[in-house]
Amino acid sequence: MGIRTWIAGTFVLAGAWMAPAATDDPRVAINAFKFRPDTLAAATAFTPATNPASDLRTTLNTLLQEHVYLAAAATGSALGGRDGDFKAAAGALDANSVALSKAIGSVYGADAETAFLALWRKHIGFVVDYTVGVATSDEAKQNKAVNALVGYTRDFGAFLASANPNLTTEAVAGLVKEHILTLKTVIDAQAAKDPARAYMEARTAAAHMSMIANPLADAIIKQFPSRFASR
Repeated sequence: MGIRTWIAGTFVLAGAWMAPAATDDPRVAINAFKFRPDTLAAATAFTPATNPASDLRTTLNTLLQEHVYLAAAATGSALGGRDGDFKAAAGALDANSVALSKAIGSVYGADAETAFLALWRKHIGFVVDYTVGVATSDEAKQNKAVNALVGYTRDFGAFLASANPNLTTEAVAGLVKEHILTLKTVIDAQAAKDPARAYMEARTAAAHMSMIANPLADAIIKQFPSRFASR
């Protein structure tokens, strides 16, 4: 929309609310300030600009941070023996996984969406194994889950690197490893029945997810610049 159109629309809108000339009739003043939707519609009838790049970045940040909070809700409920809460949180966590896979699929297609969802769910399964090991004081199970999660980071890094030449397996693996370690710290605090530390660690873990979301968004935008140009 041109600047002249914007200015003209602004003055039209202002006119809808402008007080009339001085008069002794109070009804005139009251009528002058009545809302006029027809004038407002004319003044604001334009198509707002969209920014696909910002939308992608926001979507990935929102979903990945939500992932942490829902995972923490699920593990906290499991460790507290709240079966109903655990099932509800686990269901919401999986819905988040599906939404995240759809965001990936919107860029790389249905096959990538399916593969991403299976791979993403895999690390959640390992987190569950670790939580069970903590709940039962089974160190062997805990160590096995941690080792599986560390190995998973390279699988996940390789998956994203194969789809996007602007990403490397090592860089992605390092970021995902940090995600796993920060989430592990949350679970350990929950198991220690230290809610204050658990919530603080959950904030730290959630904040870290921007270190995954932003580089991933940047790499996708760089890979497909025309698709993510402002319009």
